[in-house]
Amino acid sequence: MKLVKGYRGSKHRLFKAAHTQLMVSYRYAFRDRRAKKREFRSMWIARINAAARMNDISYSKLMHGMKVAGIDMNRKMLSELAINDPAGFTAVADAAKAAIK
Repeated sequence: MKLVKGYRGSKHRLFKAAHTQLMVSYRYAFRDRRAKKREFRSMWIARINAAARMNDISYSKLMHGMKVAGIDMNRKMLSELAINDPAGFTAVADAAKAAIK
């Protein structure tokens, strides 16, 4: 019953309702720990794509150009670079553009 302390109504008072709700909560937690990874990756890709298009290159061409140029940077760091250091991201985008030409 300690685990359902903050729940509303009968879900924190009655054992059967509380146990049922706890099992549902565990299922949601399990599902959403996996969904969180997908959501963050999608967010990073959207940010990179927006910054890449400001530098006149698409996301897919940027990633291919980075691979050809030997720039090994994950999407999370590339997204942070795009937000916090636009000049640095522009340098990466220029290197990627040069590598695919």
